[in-house]
Amino acid sequence: MPAADDLFRPTAESAGPAVRAVPDPPADVPEQPQKGPSGRVRHDEKITVYVTAAELMELERARLTLRGEHGMAVDRGRLVREALHLVLGELESEGEGSALVRRLRES
Repeated sequence: MPAADDLFRPTAESAGPAVRAVPDPPADVPEQPQKGPSGRVRHDEKITVYVTAAELMELERARLTLRGEHGMAVDRGRLVREALHLVLGELESEGEGSALVRRLRES
């Protein structure tokens, strides 16, 4: 069995520190969230989301529909980021009347 040092060793030489310092925004300037999905860029942040087998099949079906019927080759991460952007945009504009609020209240 490998030791912890073997499991958590760096896999590539880096020129800088492993953790980037993110400067605090100026106190007088409110933080502006990104208004569009990030698309195909390097993503430094990660979350794990657990889904049912049926939800995963729906996601794959949507991905294959986009590819087969619309000629768009997108991965699941991009598809989820776009959907998240749409839902959060509606929440911001519609607030209490958004589909997200209604669905969460129903569950």
